[in-house]
Amino acid sequence: MKKSDELLERRRNIVANGVGVFNTATVASAKDATIIDVDGKEWIDFAGGIGVVNSGHCPEPVVQAIKDQADKFIHTSFNVVTYEPYIELCENLAEVLPHGESTKVMLASTGAEAVENAIKIARQATGRSAVLCYTGAFHGRTMMAMTLTSKIDYKLNCGPFAPEVYRLPFPNTYRYSNGLTEEEYVTQELKRLHESAKNVVNPKNLAAIIIELVQGEGGFTVAPKAYIEGLREFCDQHGIMLIFDEVQSGFSRTGKWGAMHHYGVTPDISTWAKSMGSGMPISAIVGKAEVMDAAAGGTIGGTYIGNPLACAAANATIQFIKDNNLNQRGEEVGNIIRDRFNAMKNRFPQIGDVRGLGAMMAMEFVKNGDPRQPDGELCGQIVKACAERGLIIISAGTYKNNIRVLSPLTISDEQLHQGLEIIEQEIEKAVGVPA
Repeated sequence: MKKSDELLERRRNIVANGVGVFNTATVASAKDATIIDVDGKEWIDFAGGIGVVNSGHCPEPVVQAIKDQADKFIHTSFNVVTYEPYIELCENLAEVLPHGESTKVMLASTGAEAVENAIKIARQATGRSAVLCYTGAFHGRTMMAMTLTSKIDYKLNCGPFAPEVYRLPFPNTYRYSNGLTEEEYVTQELKRLHESAKNVVNPKNLAAIIIELVQGEGGFTVAPKAYIEGLREFCDQHGIMLIFDEVQSGFSRTGKWGAMHHYGVTPDISTWAKSMGSGMPISAIVGKAEVMDAAAGGTIGGTYIGNPLACAAANATIQFIKDNNLNQRGEEVGNIIRDRFNAMKNRFPQIGDVRGLGAMMAMEFVKNGDPRQPDGELCGQIVKACAERGLIIISAGTYKNNIRVLSPLTISDEQLHQGLEIIEQEIEKAVGVPA
């Protein structure tokens, strides 16, 4: 028996079945976009730990920063003893992710934890309780975050859910525009938003509207710029806190520090995690100072908020992004993927849509060219076939019918093209189109 098979068997015997298995690869070591499994086989990584290693696996300055910090102290709890790495990280985040004239930051450990705290801050800032979210959304697996998450399969038999959460359709132009131009469709969806004040929830009760500018688990659907501008106006009109969930879209993935920088719209609060710490568990809630300060002492935080090792890793990651111009590299990687995916779409009618922002790119598989007929079976077949060729990719979308690319941005052009070639070849085999 191979070591990988043995390890997976041990997993089946001891790990709870509810922990998802998105790919059957194993890992002994990893560097940049290459994973070496426990049998010594090399894999090309197009999953990036679900968008966590934009700066590559084990960037040397980050590894060194973790080692250096571990020699000093590992944990004190920031609530008990104040330490430099936490303060430095907050300052760094306020620099690259400013929220108006004055920005404040708090740190946590996970994206879901960031969302939970963002909602608590918004509720205290407004004195209201209701929250509006969107179909296709993924905001985490803790109770409030899971309630905000749209996909039913992620929360089967986990209720009752948090109260006072309401949902609107995400402005998915590909699936729901029904022949309208984007401008016409956005106008329609903004009317729906304003009508929600009469038939969904009273805006005077709304503390926050939370939205992913590029939906992660939802299939890399990009919100139209005009819709986000209209959403900002709606929030301003009714005194509602606008929250951008940038957990998956941050830190060069879209070719900028955050997807919000493509929109020219400033939220009241935003949430960040994943690639902020190059794999260390660290997240941040960033917001306008007056909003962040609305939370009463002791109502936000936790024992592990801004762990020193994770803060050191995040500070080193931010510097690594600057030193290696990863925002520009995100644009370059995204352009390469988009061009190849569009070429595949022209070849294969099973690909209904190619979309994304920067290097956050996906293709959607449908039947009969119909956006309302998702083909998750074909997508799953291709993901599995790519794994047999040594390419780690993962699906996305409510129906698991999207292939998404979250490769480290430190990937070489050669390795990137190699992975894209494998995808194209396996689509050829799956749909029976000759090379």
